[in-house]
This record gives sequence, structure tokens and C-alpha cells, in this order.
Amino acid sequence: MGMFNTFRSVVQFREFERSPVKRRLSGIADVDDFRAVAKRRLPAGVFDYIDGGAEDERSLVRNVTAFGDLEFRPRILNDVSRVDTSTTLLGKRVPMPLALSPTGFTRIANSQGELAVARAAQRKGIPYSLSTMGTRSIEDVAAVCSGTKWYQVYTWKDRGLVKEMVSRAEMSGYEALLLTVDTAVLGRRERDVRRGYTLPPKIGLDTIIDGAVHPGWTLDFLRNDPITFANVSSAEGGDGSSAVNLSQYINSQFDQALSWDDVDWLRSIWNGPVVLKGIQTVADAELAAQSGVEGIMLSNHGGRQLDDAPAIVELIAPVAQAVGGRIDIICDGGVRRGSDIVKAVSLGATACSIGRPYLYALGAAGEAGVDQLLDFFESGLTRTMQLCGVNAIDQLTSELVSWKR
Repeated sequence: MGMFNTFRSVVQFREFERSPVKRRLSGIADVDDFRAVAKRRLPAGVFDYIDGGAEDERSLVRNVTAFGDLEFRPRILNDVSRVDTSTTLLGKRVPMPLALSPTGFTRIANSQGELAVARAAQRKGIPYSLSTMGTRSIEDVAAVCSGTKWYQVYTWKDRGLVKEMVSRAEMSGYEALLLTVDTAVLGRRERDVRRGYTLPPKIGLDTIIDGAVHPGWTLDFLRNDPITFANVSSAEGGDGSSAVNLSQYINSQFDQALSWDDVDWLRSIWNGPVVLKGIQTVADAELAAQSGVEGIMLSNHGGRQLDDAPAIVELIAPVAQAVGGRIDIICDGGVRRGSDIVKAVSLGATACSIGRPYLYALGAAGEAGVDQLLDFFESGLTRTMQLCGVNAIDQLTSELVSWKR
């Protein structure tokens, strides 16, 4: 009896958590954990569409690993009892320098798709970006999210369709346009090629088997409305309600003649900020600043377009030196921790944005997963600032970081 009492005094049993989602989230510590759970829960083709990159995926990997080539130079004995992570992005105060990037076909990760992500962004007070290739409409997202919303534009050959979407975004309260400039044609995503992957997935023996071993995703998929490209229902090439080869669809619909003249045209039909998404050189950053846009997203499309495109974090300092102060600079690629945000801002970025991480979180645990992911980034940002001896975003300067090599 004495031994049992001693045992009870040092060991406490956890109360059983009845919610499977909460049980799943309790074991997740970082983005890699979200990825592992999403890989387990999603059909292989769906996971590879989210997770994969172009060709040999070197740019995809370098986006992430290049952050590890930076080390901090922390200062000590500074009062960090209070930390202010807020900053100004596109002229608006935000609680931290983070935005959510646009992602296409978000509902393949979870039936709530863009609605879940937008609600989570609103709760955290950060901007949410809806993709032209989104699976919830401009209006549907606006109905559930009164927070800061941006709309991402691909330039269709049908300029009337683009003008219609821009008008709808303005009427629905979106505050900025993101013009994607790195997708004249779709990159070769060889995981999708190997699987013959289409959107939505075609049903065959392989998908039936895959669905049977991923029953949670399969039931969610079957119980909800068909997935479509919700914002381009009037497009000549269709809305994706029937299975399409994404590469063929995009190459037939997107305008390969997109040029700087089209940036001027877009500004002529939109009154708010314009951000060019897909800048990958200092020269184009300088041209963007000269064009009068309010911001640029340094981005290689998450390594999904041109393999061996530059690692995004390595672009920040030279671009900031060339255009810093004239336009906002958003680091879009490879950000996996709050410490990555600190590094990017210290190099000269205004803010960072994330795409894949929230798709992992959505696939792993739905909307609750996205909430936990955003908490993870916020707490990591705060803790890293404290450990570096800074208590405000404007104290993040190049003196705080150095390249290891």
C-alpha cells in the first residue's frame, strides 16, 4: 500500500480526451508534425498535390533549408517582458508580420476549404488571400470573414472575366489584389504526372483503394458539394466540375502574353493596393517599384513552377537594398517557424506569408488545425524576439542575423 501511494504521488494519469481532433492536435509540435498527420490522413494523390514541387524539387527544398543557413546574433540584458509583434502591411496595422498566401483547390484538404482558413485568419487578425483557383467563391469567403482579405488574380486570356472578378472582389470588401506573374505556363509537377492526377480526382481502382484506407477524408469528400473552381464558373474552359488535367487547363486559359502593360491595366480597374506575386530577381523588383505597385511577394510559387529558381530568403536582402522603403516586401516561400519570420524581417522583408503549412494543418485537423498552426507561428515569433533581445518589430535589423557560409 505504501508503494502504491508513493507511485500515486509522483504519477498523474491524463484524463482521456474524447475529441479525436484534439487528440490528434495534442501530439503536434511543429509544421513537420502537421505534414506527417496530413500525409497519414489524406489520399496519396491529394497529399502529393499539396506537398509536391516542380521537377526534381530542389527549389522546394531550398526554400526551407536556406533559412537554416542563417544564424542569430542575439543581444542580452534587454527588457523583453513586453513584446510588440505588430507592424504595418500595405498601409494597415496587423498584429504580426504574417499573411496567408492564396492556394488553389483548398477543399481537397478539407471540405470547408477556404472558409475554414479565412475564419482562422480573421480570429488571428492577419490577412487572408483567396486564389482565383479557389474552391469557395469571393462572396462566400466574404460572408464568413470580415477581416482583412486580399484577392489573387491570374490573368485569363478573357480579360472580361478578370474585370468581373476584380469588380466582385471590390464589392465584397477585399482590400488588395495580388497579381501572380510566374505562371505563364504551369510548371512540371512530376508527382502529379506519375499519378495521372486530376482535379477533382478521377475515380478508379487505385482511388477506390486509397479512399478505403483514408475513410475520414473520403466521407468528408462524398458528403459535401462537388469541388469546382468557384470564381471562374463562367470561364470558357469550364469550372473544374469535371476532372481536368491542371496543366492543360492552365496552359489553355492563362495569358502567356502577360506583360508590364497588364500591370497598368489592372491598376486602371482597381483602386486599392496591388502586389506582384512571383518576383525572383532584383531587376524585376526595381521594375515593380517603378510601376507604382504597393508591394511585391518574393516567391517561386513554393517551388512548384521553375525548379532551381532562387531560394526566397536569399533574395530578401538584395531586394530590400534596391527597393526597400518604396514598396512592401513579402517573403513567400519556405517559412516554417516564427523564427523564420524574425530572420526574414531582419533581412528587410516587411512580412512573410505561408501556404503549404496551413494546407498541412487543414488536412491534419481541419479549422482547428489552422488555429493551432497560427498560434504556433505567433508564439514562435514572440519567443524568438525575446531570446534575441528585441521587443518590437522595428528593432529587427540586419545586425541580428548573419549567413553561416
